Amino acid sequence: MENKIISILSTGSLAIEALSNIPSNIQIDIQSFIETNNIVDAIKEQEIISFAQQKNNIVFTSMNAAEAVTNVLRENDLVPDWTVFCLGNATKKFVKSFFLSSNIITDAKNAKDLAELIIQQKVNSVIFFCGNIRRDELPEKLTQQGILVDEVIVYETTELKKLINKNYDGILFFSPSAVRSFFSNNTILSNTILFSIGSTTANEIKKYSNNIIEVADETSKEMLLMQTIQFFQTKYIHY
Repeated sequence: MENKIISILSTGSLAIEALSNIPSNIQIDIQSFIETNNIVDAIKEQEIISFAQQKNNIVFTSMNAAEAVTNVLRENDLVPDWTVFCLGNATKKFVKSFFLSSNIITDAKNAKDLAELIIQQKVNSVIFFCGNIRRDELPEKLTQQGILVDEVIVYETTELKKLINKNYDGILFFSPSAVRSFFSNNTILSNTILFSIGSTTANEIKKYSNNIIEVADETSKEMLLMQTIQFFQTKYIHY
């Protein structure tokens, strides 16, 4: 294995720092399969400002949503008294850079678990800042429990359906939308190992492939990349 060049495709961006210590026998190509854009207009900005005037229960399941909302809050010098429920390490880290840690509740691995956590807090309503193709699990589960969900779409995701003319030993996926975008134009070899940032993304992969799927122990790009490298250094030969 030491002399074999391992070829990996990342279907989303990776931090430069994360790529600085890649072993010499591992080659990583980066091709983004989705694009996200902030769509907060003047009307949504006023809505966010209005929400900031009161105590509210806020839900972020992506850093894109958190960035869109906090941009408005910063521009208007607002630090609202919100209880914030969020999902994923990147989102949690970003949210903690703005809100008081005592106001943040984050101990959930997926949307279903986050919904359970919100239900346990016995809240009556939440404001769910999300994207245009958000998944249904969280709002459906909360609504079933009688919790009012006010959805505010603050960013949109576009699938970039690129064609890849190369076979890879491993492919990294960071969202269900990237999975759909990738498989809309591409097929893979049966021995390609697929790496998923979480269980929701892994479940989406299973709709398109029977290949081996490795799921990150934590929902972070850094963890997924680290586990991918470890897999090909120590476990690859067992498959």
